[in-house]
Amino acid sequence: MAKSSVLGYPRIGENREWKKALEAFWSGKLEESELHKQLQEIRLNHLRKQQEKGIDLIAVNDFSYYDQVLDTAAMFGIIPKRFNYTGGAVPLSVYYGVARGTKDAAASEMTKWFNTNYHYIVPELYGAEPALTENKPLAAYREAKEKLGIDGKPVILGPFTFLKLSKGYGKSEIDTWLSILVNLYVKVLKELEEEGVQWVQIDEPALVTKLSRDDVTRLQTVYGKLAEAVPSLNILLQTYFESVENYKEIINLPVQGIGLDFVHGLQGNLASIREFGFPKDKVLGAGVIDGRGIWKASLSDKLELLKELQGYAASDKLLIQSSCSLLHVPVTVKGETKLQPELTNALAFADEKLDELILLTRALNEGDASITAELEQCEKALQALEQSEARNRKAVQEAVAVIQREDASRQSNFESRQLAQQQKWQLPLFPTTTIGSFPQSAEVRKARQSWRKGEWGSEQYAIFIKEQIDSWIQHQEEIGLDVLVHGEFERTDMVEFFGEKLDGFAFTQNGWVQSYGSRCVKPPVIYGDVEFTEAMTVEETVYAQSKTARPVKGMLTGPITIMNWSFVRDDLAREQITYQLAYALRQEVEALEKAGIGMIQVDEPAVREGLPLKENEQADYLAWAVKAFKVTTCTVQDTTQIHTHMCYCEFHDMIDSIEAMDADVISIETSRSHGELIQSFEQNTYKLGIGLGVYDIHSPRVPDIEEMTGMIDRALQVLDPKLFWINPDCGLKTRGKEETIASLRNMVAATKIARDKHLVNV
Repeated sequence: MAKSSVLGYPRIGENREWKKALEAFWSGKLEESELHKQLQEIRLNHLRKQQEKGIDLIAVNDFSYYDQVLDTAAMFGIIPKRFNYTGGAVPLSVYYGVARGTKDAAASEMTKWFNTNYHYIVPELYGAEPALTENKPLAAYREAKEKLGIDGKPVILGPFTFLKLSKGYGKSEIDTWLSILVNLYVKVLKELEEEGVQWVQIDEPALVTKLSRDDVTRLQTVYGKLAEAVPSLNILLQTYFESVENYKEIINLPVQGIGLDFVHGLQGNLASIREFGFPKDKVLGAGVIDGRGIWKASLSDKLELLKELQGYAASDKLLIQSSCSLLHVPVTVKGETKLQPELTNALAFADEKLDELILLTRALNEGDASITAELEQCEKALQALEQSEARNRKAVQEAVAVIQREDASRQSNFESRQLAQQQKWQLPLFPTTTIGSFPQSAEVRKARQSWRKGEWGSEQYAIFIKEQIDSWIQHQEEIGLDVLVHGEFERTDMVEFFGEKLDGFAFTQNGWVQSYGSRCVKPPVIYGDVEFTEAMTVEETVYAQSKTARPVKGMLTGPITIMNWSFVRDDLAREQITYQLAYALRQEVEALEKAGIGMIQVDEPAVREGLPLKENEQADYLAWAVKAFKVTTCTVQDTTQIHTHMCYCEFHDMIDSIEAMDADVISIETSRSHGELIQSFEQNTYKLGIGLGVYDIHSPRVPDIEEMTGMIDRALQVLDPKLFWINPDCGLKTRGKEETIASLRNMVAATKIARDKHLVNV
């Protein structure tokens, strides 16, 4: 009999109870004992739900107090020395200090989890002396069994992937570190084996990335040692996000099961299994339900795929799974009462995906006839959406076909534009600016809520927004910034705001997903052809510009980021969706320029995030991503200065593509990675305007002048001072007013020091 299995479940709760508990604890409103109690209740509710639906193998230890990678590091006592950790179970104060920073210690780096919009905390191995501090998977297994009678499947991040995601070691130390880690994993697994655990899910998503021959040998050594240490424990080696590399070697590792992604890795994994088969003695974890998308699966298509897979793995060796953890999708559709029926009926969030797994398992075990009604209902829902007017806007489709064929270059090269822009703006050396947003206080959020509920009229709300703009224009002038922003007080989210003003988008009421820590986002749903209808940002930007003689940047979110940070339709290539967005945003750029706004920032923080995991697909993605940005910005005059912004990603391998975007100024995060990005510019000349963020806005600490001066000095060793800008890492929406002003004052002071040092050399 085939069994159903889930790789992980969203930790945030149906109403973001998890987020609220964490933030109450951080603000001192919740005692630690009460935090543990509330989080346990949330955790058990999640397990109970899966149990009641009938999932056969329920993941435990998929829950976290912040991030699963940080959990693994904490379990092994891998805590940076600056947090004064002395051994034993890691206190919550230290755990959250690593994640968020403290008054005296900078937070660890945070970056993207493979090609998703989830962020993990990067483990730091410098000088670490790992030891097992507590067996978290064992505690999770015991809790599920004692409280709910669930014989769970503990989940743990694998040693190979953990090391790949860590920093602070050289190539010559890889084998040493793997050996250290394997000894720790052996301790964890032996205790699970002694407890009577049947299955352990070891996540190794790094196996879908390019592996060297040495890597393959290391994997054979690692899993050989684990198999020898725990011979009676069943290990499910789980991969996801793409097809595995080195398929033949991976399926022959000494484990009892292999989990493969048959959604995002469908083409590669299916080709491999067809060519090389699958071991008869192993369980195949068939990830056929999309753990990252929100659309109903075509149950008939999935059944056809599963039946083919039965030719390689007998039913009693088949697990019907989500393609990855359901961490990446909202919890449930049941509260979505305001969407069009044709859309609502085509959605499947985490809970609905559990139902799909149960249905497919039943059909495979009892025959298609056991779910006939569900099959018909599913196909009817998908067909209704496909035939909707929203997905058949011919004018948009024809316009996009034209811009794809056209050249998307600016009128003049950067050098000519730079001279024209400097003549127009007369900016000082090292111009200072911010990335876009300013603190959204409780007052701002309350006002927006009152307006959305109809308690405030639009005129009252508009007056309030203008008052906020007035206040922060004044603050920016007093601080001494050179290029100002209006603050984005009218915007809840940098993607949602634009989606609400473009056709082809829909918005859920409760479709929240975790982005990093307690930060949850509610991605828009791109379900139809995207169409521009009216100007979206002109009114607020023009008003802000009327209040100052200094330039105010227009602020837009770019097409690649809107696409990557939305739930997108699965019937159209992502490239086509992005070009539709670029065409719509171009019309907004032109509207801003026509209204007299001469600096326009088109943010693209998610370009790197969308990079395919397969190297042979990356060049094509970067080519159309660059072109989409240029389509958005290419029609403006030479004197109109185009800015963009990127953050919290590894950019060293795409500097050429960033330069090819031909933005006049780009700002990139560097502070959280402690300046490591600067190394990229030591090997790569960058000829356009650039601002490397000089302080981390995700940490509540106020950075001192000396710290920022050091960052500036190092950047200026490799970048042209005449093209260098100074700015924070990211928008300041989540920060408090006083800390924001204090940080920016320090930034301006550090800039003045830098100007005094370098002015004579320019």
